[in-house]
Formats: sequence, structure tokens, C-alpha cells
Amino acid sequence: MRLDKWLWAARFFKTRKLAVEAINGGKVHLNAQRTKPGKEISQGAQLRIHKGSLEWSIEVKVLPKQRRPASEAVLFYTESEESVNKRQHIASELRDQRIATGGQPTETEKPSKRNRRMIHRFTRKPE
Repeated sequence: MRLDKWLWAARFFKTRKLAVEAINGGKVHLNAQRTKPGKEISQGAQLRIHKGSLEWSIEVKVLPKQRRPASEAVLFYTESEESVNKRQHIASELRDQRIATGGQPTETEKPSKRNRRMIHRFTRKPE
């Protein structure tokens, strides 16, 4: 099975195009080496997948014939304990940062309607 198809079927990426872009961008390593989207993978292959600040270190267990629901897709691979712990730690840090900022929007998010009104009140000069 092609690597990009497997990543899509295992639900690491929403579309095959996103999987191809990640592979070409060096975000996916097969057996500790950069690879191409069309590379054939087999059971027992080791994959390292980077998505944003998260990273998975997994071993391929099943080569599915088609994309399955997420509850079944997690059975296609096994993730190392170290990888699970590292991802949970990073997720908790991100959650703590979000709480520390008081849930205020980050630079990439648009302000809510309430926040926008507060910005207007603050920036407008009284008449």
C-alpha cells in the first residue's frame, strides 16, 4: 500500500493531498528516512509523523483495503509509550497556555464580537 494512502486511511490527514504535502515537506519519515508519497509500506514499518507541534512514533500493524471510521483506524498502528507521553505533555502545556491568557484569541484568531466591541471602545476617542 502507498504511504500517502495509508496515512489518509489511518486518519492522520483529512485528505490524501494533505498527506502528500506532509510527506514531500519532510514531515513524515519511514524507517528513519525521508520518503516519497508513492513508497510502498508493509506491516512492521516504523513511521515518524510531525503535525504542527505534535509528533507520533508508530509501527504499522494493518494495511487496510479502504478508509475506516476513526474508532477502527487506531487499530491500524501501535504508538510507542514515549510518543504518547510526549504528545500528552505538549497538549497539556498548550492547554495551560490557553488558560493563562484567559482564553483571549491568539494572533491567528479573529476577535469575537464581544472582544471587537471592547477594542472599539478602547481605541475610539471620546467626543
